Amino acid sequence: MSSRGSHGRGTRLCRGRQRGARVESSFMGSMPNLETSVTVDTPTTETVSQTRTTGDETLGAIGVAPTIAEYWLEATEHIMTNLDFTPTQKLRGAESLLRDKAYQWWLTVEQGAQPEQVNWDYFKNTLEGKYVGASYVKACRREFMSLVQGDRSVVEYEAEFLRLSKNARALVASNYNKCVRFEEGLRYDLRVMIALKREQVFAVLVDKSNIMEKVKRTEREWRDR
Repeated sequence: MSSRGSHGRGTRLCRGRQRGARVESSFMGSMPNLETSVTVDTPTTETVSQTRTTGDETLGAIGVAPTIAEYWLEATEHIMTNLDFTPTQKLRGAESLLRDKAYQWWLTVEQGAQPEQVNWDYFKNTLEGKYVGASYVKACRREFMSLVQGDRSVVEYEAEFLRLSKNARALVASNYNKCVRFEEGLRYDLRVMIALKREQVFAVLVDKSNIMEKVKRTEREWRDR
């Protein structure tokens, strides 16, 4: 990580999210088919201490790591979106994946809310407030604000940028702001080549950055011959 990156407890808390990719197979199981009511495997509720003991990373009601809860929600929504679930189906599908204390917690929340309140966005916001927590979001936001490319490749920098920006949406509310922040974090040798024209489409900016990086790499290889 570059010298401008944040350090300490907050960074470690937020960086724990990166290990989430390895838990999908054991944690998610199969998504429910809401049209055919097929019975599926679902996660159980465990505490962090139990998770570390058994190696089975699941959403729990007591001391659950925010990285696990964040990844669970992100992966669940991604799968259901790919299956073209409606918001109502997403809500019912996610409910069916809750177990034990997590399920009891949601029942209590649902019973205390007005029926018209309870939708997919309400579920996500409430679950994030319960399991992800403000301290984790703040840690990710601080890390995002100090994020620079450093020794990363453009591909690695983009992945980290997108991961952290999810908890700093106000800072990248528009395509323009997103481009400005991404460009500011690029290494100087890439930034000066791209800054000649302020790009306002994020995907185009990333493509240009990748091209410039390849050009610089080729130049270095020729010089080293």
